[in-house]
Amino acid sequence: MALVETVVNLVPKSLRGLALKHQEFLKFAAVGGMTFLVDTIIFYVLKLTILEPHPVTAKIVSVLIATIVSYVLNREWSFRTRGGRERPHEAALFFLVSGIGVILYAAPLWVSRYVLGFDEPAVSRLTEEIADFVSSSVIGTLLGMAFRWWAFRKFVFPDRDSKQSDTQLKPGVHD
Repeated sequence: MALVETVVNLVPKSLRGLALKHQEFLKFAAVGGMTFLVDTIIFYVLKLTILEPHPVTAKIVSVLIATIVSYVLNREWSFRTRGGRERPHEAALFFLVSGIGVILYAAPLWVSRYVLGFDEPAVSRLTEEIADFVSSSVIGTLLGMAFRWWAFRKFVFPDRDSKQSDTQLKPGVHD
């Protein structure tokens, strides 16, 4: 049994139609959850070690690595029923959109640190860590995700159903 079919069977019957209708978004959100973990782990490893004096650089590096993971997962799973572009063109658009996303992910952290002054010694280490988490991992992620969802569907993977339809559950089709 494929992953999506297994998950859909866990959804109460009254909500299954809604889940199937929005499965592309649910897949995108699942990929986002996975890449959120990649981003957060790499960000904190870098921020607390070799890039300690440069948290915005640590965030940019972590988002770039998470973006590569995101392209592979979104192309092969979330938006696999979409197409209409040659891979090099699609990849270039994906990384352009994601580059704008990097700015959206990093901007709240930059504002928190360099405009609002939420860094040591102006605030305690705990306050700095909370501000960094909220600004980069919550606000930045929400801004970047909303933009990327819109832009991926509009520009990167524009044509729905240009590949095999993924709208009905078929054994072996959903994974």
